[in-house]
Amino acid sequence: MDTTQSMDTSEFSLQSLKMLLVVALLTLTANSIGPETGFQAGFIGSLPGMAIIVVLGFTALLMGRFIPVELPAFAYAMILAFLLALPFSPVQAAFLDAVGKVDFLATTTPILAYAGLSIGLQTGKMKEVSWKLVLVAVVVFFGTFFGSAVISQLVLSAQGII
Repeated sequence: MDTTQSMDTSEFSLQSLKMLLVVALLTLTANSIGPETGFQAGFIGSLPGMAIIVVLGFTALLMGRFIPVELPAFAYAMILAFLLALPFSPVQAAFLDAVGKVDFLATTTPILAYAGLSIGLQTGKMKEVSWKLVLVAVVVFFGTFFGSAVISQLVLSAQGII
């Protein structure tokens, strides 16, 4: 059984908010450390955009829990962000301006760290899957790489670039 479904709503909300705030703090720190990437907003300048992202993430997690459609919370977050960024949205300019000050490359470090910890805590389950998972992963990685290389070769050759 999924542990998030066994939590009551207040516990789920509190745990989700804690996780989002930790990721936000790490992202803001990474955003302020790397000004050479072109993001000069720094910690304080990125705060409004990160607050919007946290609110969107929290709302999406709650939507994923309560809406009876089988969509992941990520899909709800994308839908909400898309609606806020549409040209006819009354908040589009403010939304894009605030969120544009957050270096989304800086978000990858805490997200990948969280994913790594999550996978690391499930090594027992991964042992049950055995070597079959590794075989499938290797085939998928090679297929994706070589498929991309073939498509790139064909497109670049058709354009006369190579």
